[in-house]
Amino acid sequence: MADSPKFEMTQNAIAKVKELKKKMNVADSAYFSVGVAGGGCSGLSYRMGFVKPESVSLLTNHVFTFGDLKVAIDQKSMQFLDGTTLDYADEFNGGWKWTNPNAGPSCGCGESFAPKI
Repeated sequence: MADSPKFEMTQNAIAKVKELKKKMNVADSAYFSVGVAGGGCSGLSYRMGFVKPESVSLLTNHVFTFGDLKVAIDQKSMQFLDGTTLDYADEFNGGWKWTNPNAGPSCGCGESFAPKI
């Protein structure tokens, strides 16, 4: 039996998501949606947003809980995000930082990557 997929968020990333949720007036019950989509300089781009709980199917999404923050990742994206840690640094040239063991070459901005072969 395969291990369960893993996805982590640092305390800084969790705090930033909660701050954005409040700033954007998003319902407390909304999930933070994380995934990948085709595009960007290197082939795949990270995507993030908020979704309503009723749009998260436990049959097609992996759900991770960090305190009162729920994160949904669709199954297709999970194959590229398994083992990833999402961080946030609120400093000069900071922002979102993805530590992704499945990423091969990435672009200079860190917003997109090519999967490891």
